[in-house]
Amino acid sequence: MKIIANSLDDLPAIAAKIISTYPQKIIGFYGEMGAGKTTFIKVLCTYLGVVESEICSPTYSIVNEYLTVNKNVVYHFDFYRIKSEQEAFDMGYEDYLYSGNYCFLEWPEKIETLLPNDLLKIHIETDSNKRIFTLDESNS
Repeated sequence: MKIIANSLDDLPAIAAKIISTYPQKIIGFYGEMGAGKTTFIKVLCTYLGVVESEICSPTYSIVNEYLTVNKNVVYHFDFYRIKSEQEAFDMGYEDYLYSGNYCFLEWPEKIETLLPNDLLKIHIETDSNKRIFTLDESNS
């Protein structure tokens, strides 16, 4: 499925559609630097009721944990800086990914062989000021 965002104003409706349409709670975001992965994850977190005022990419910490108004947890990963999959093992990635909570993964290709088969992949491409979201829910 392809979805086009003509502006930032389109993102809340896209977030709502994705959360209500797809059952997967582990979502990988693919795209080049500056494609809008973190921006869209912020919108998804807002839709899910995250109460933290500062939702940002965990570039150095690798994972951020956010709490929703319903006391649910959302995990936000940024694997850009890891050098090997062993680093994901060392941080206990399995505890997060198999927790049953939403897990949003930036740069999931860095841990490709560790990802679950039911991962929802969202590829974000830029075209002028538009963002093109391509959703792939096929098994890895």
